[in-house]
Amino acid sequence: MNKKKSTKKKLDSKKISKPVSKEVSLVTKNIVKPTAHHFNAWSLSIYVYWFIILFFISATFYILGRSHGILHPTANNVEITEEALLQPNQYLDSGKKNLLSGNIEDAIKDLTAAVESDRPPVESFILRGEAYMQSGDYNNAMNDFSTAIGMDSLSSVAFYDRALLNTRLEDYPAALSDINNALAARAVRPNDILQLRDIYAKRGQLNLWLKNWDGAVVDYTNSLSLPDGIVNPSVYAERAEAFTALNRYQEASDDYMSAVRVISEQIAGATNNEAREDLSRRAAGYFEKSAALKVKMGDLESAKSDLESAITILKALNDNENMERLNNFISEMQK
Repeated sequence: MNKKKSTKKKLDSKKISKPVSKEVSLVTKNIVKPTAHHFNAWSLSIYVYWFIILFFISATFYILGRSHGILHPTANNVEITEEALLQPNQYLDSGKKNLLSGNIEDAIKDLTAAVESDRPPVESFILRGEAYMQSGDYNNAMNDFSTAIGMDSLSSVAFYDRALLNTRLEDYPAALSDINNALAARAVRPNDILQLRDIYAKRGQLNLWLKNWDGAVVDYTNSLSLPDGIVNPSVYAERAEAFTALNRYQEASDDYMSAVRVISEQIAGATNNEAREDLSRRAAGYFEKSAALKVKMGDLESAKSDLESAITILKALNDNENMERLNNFISEMQK
């Protein structure tokens, strides 16, 4: 009996164990599922972390987009390319070439394109001013030179060019002021392309026209004493005029002869007949002026020699009218 009871107990235990295990498994399943929706602080921090990263990435691209617009400006919603940025310099070079070759209208067009660029160089205003001056458009030339000076107060070229323009307009005091400023600017920038020889020569001319004879002599002398640049025979001739006004006739005569010497060197290097003829006429004129000074000094023999040199030049030029006039002058001297 005891065995049967024990057996029955075992069977009963088996029957009980199965549903218990099944119940446990169902419970287990029910427990696993809810855990997917269970609040997890670590998961939330991950979301926040990635949100911050995406925010900064978006902000970075926005800032880069803004800086791209600044570094690469657009005009009429069209981006200015690197090629377009090079155009102002190309127009400047083309304008300079046209100006040097005498194509004034094309030079003005090219230089206007350079001037109207976003960052026009000072040189574009100076060169366009020179082109306007050559074309006779003095108002626009004045505006360009003044603009260049406003952009660069140490541009000796801009001051010098405006002095030339004021000279054409016969405003000699204004021209003299510009030349003084050109000299001051050149002192600050000694490597400027404008040569001191030319600045002093121009100021000497202005002083001559303003009848500041002593000032003219000093400026012309400074110009001739400088080693840079090519000597212009007009500098000697104009200093001779200043010497004449000061009754320094011998020095004036010597300057005319120096002018003739420079001209003789230039004639040797002239490339066409027109240039040689022009230089020859100038030399004949300087011989005649020197002769007139020597007559004042009483040196008639030297005066006659100068006149005969002038006549020789005029004969080569087939200028019979002036030859006859100088021959009559010699006859009058010998009476």
